Amino acid sequence: MAQFQEVLRQSSLHPKPAGLVLQYGTAGFRTNAKHLDHIMFRMGLLATLRSKKTKATIGVMVTASHNPEEDNGVKLVDPMGEMVTQAWEGYATLLANAEQQDVLTSLKEIIEKEAVNMSQEANVFLGRDTRCSSARLSQAVLDGVSALGGHSKDYGLVTTPQLHYMVCCQNTGDKYGEATVEGYYNKLSQAYIQLIKHAPNCTDDQKHLCVDGANGIGALKVREMEAHLKSGLQISLVNDGSQGKLNDQCGADFVKVQQKPPSGMKMNPGERCCSFDGDADRIVYYYTDSEGQFHLLDGDKIATLISTFLKELLTQAGLNLNIAVVQTAYANGSSTRYLEDTMKVIVRCTKTGVKHLHHAAQEFDIGVYFEANGHGTVLFSKSAEEKIQQLSKDPNTDDERKTAALLLQNTINVINQTVGDAISDMLLIEAILATKGLTVQQWDAIYSDLPNRQLKVKVSDRRVIDTTDAERRAVRPAGLQETIDSLVKKYRQARSFVRPSGTEDVVRVYAEAETQESADALAHEVSLAVYRLAGGVGDEPKPLH
Repeated sequence: MAQFQEVLRQSSLHPKPAGLVLQYGTAGFRTNAKHLDHIMFRMGLLATLRSKKTKATIGVMVTASHNPEEDNGVKLVDPMGEMVTQAWEGYATLLANAEQQDVLTSLKEIIEKEAVNMSQEANVFLGRDTRCSSARLSQAVLDGVSALGGHSKDYGLVTTPQLHYMVCCQNTGDKYGEATVEGYYNKLSQAYIQLIKHAPNCTDDQKHLCVDGANGIGALKVREMEAHLKSGLQISLVNDGSQGKLNDQCGADFVKVQQKPPSGMKMNPGERCCSFDGDADRIVYYYTDSEGQFHLLDGDKIATLISTFLKELLTQAGLNLNIAVVQTAYANGSSTRYLEDTMKVIVRCTKTGVKHLHHAAQEFDIGVYFEANGHGTVLFSKSAEEKIQQLSKDPNTDDERKTAALLLQNTINVINQTVGDAISDMLLIEAILATKGLTVQQWDAIYSDLPNRQLKVKVSDRRVIDTTDAERRAVRPAGLQETIDSLVKKYRQARSFVRPSGTEDVVRVYAEAETQESADALAHEVSLAVYRLAGGVGDEPKPLH
């Protein structure tokens, strides 16, 4: 077939370095940008096949999120804006690792296995972040799409969640919204403006928010969005990309891990601040108190704020819908207790990784999911959306119930249900704080986090660790879980677990306890156990103090 000749010809222009092996994980492919040209071309091919198979538009996002600037990566977006299925993750790995002479064989194997109709039209949407390698790598994706005769639309610089949104809009015939960046801004900002209409009179101080854009794409897009918010929110933007390096001493990941403000952020006591990550699909909030003490409000605090707000609105609207919060093992024990005992909300624990959370959240009328790192969103089932809409339109609904139903409807519209979205989550949080008249300190005081510590241990092979019970218990290597159990018993209100990284040969250790000192000591002791029992490399972990 002439089509395959074109693939061969173009493939030779995007050669694979011999011996390079990469794995498509939760975050897609990620590595140093120098090694990615062949991967991008081949993901263009794969996205075209996926589009033919699903008879729908597929997205390809060129980004490495919170990784350093010299890295890059790519991930595929399925028709409803969700992550690509597990089987196709396998195909991505197969195609990416095929040696140059075997590309066609791998391609034909996928076509055969999936019975792809090669005469079916294909459409691919492409987006990229602000890394200097992204434009060149995007071109390689476009080459892959055209080699198989697919159509492509290049959105250029967009956040990852914006691309997910475009794909969903396109495949729902614009029912979800208009598949343009302008359409995205209009939908979210109009819903936000409607939500804050119900807020008690906000002073300019209360409308003010400091945003750390991680020197990435989120900074550019917040700037573009601002005009649409019609002074409903006053944003001071730092790390806007004009001088600093992407994710360097800034961004949500830096703030969460270092437990301190990003560089360039001048914080006044009690002032609300937030940080996006490099591709704007994560957000964390923070402030300093009058003593200068730093306070972080991570994904757990965000999920608690949102689920509390939604639960109150459902009660006011008299709607009997089940609402759940989906967490991972990293969720702070205090948040789980508060949600279950005080709010009487269902809490479900899943394995780490957004796709596991997203999947679990779909089982409820309303599923709120956030990883502690600040990546998350809210999902509404079709029937929940319909019930809310019916109530808001019913002429016999009394005022209190109608107001609650309209608030719920605007909440649905401000949320990007396809994926975690820092801009959308920021608007929702700001609207909730304004509507409830809450300061950031009052939000923080809903419950107190147990002190915790996360550490990493380098190992020669991360696959020696195997876990169960949503990653809360280790089943291999032998003796590790028993050691962790006995260490945990030494401390009050303590908990610890270990899990292999999805991307590198390290084991991640999490510990929490009644005091920071105890959490640090427990994390260190568990790290030593991992080092000794799971093949640690380099120096033995040193105590933190």
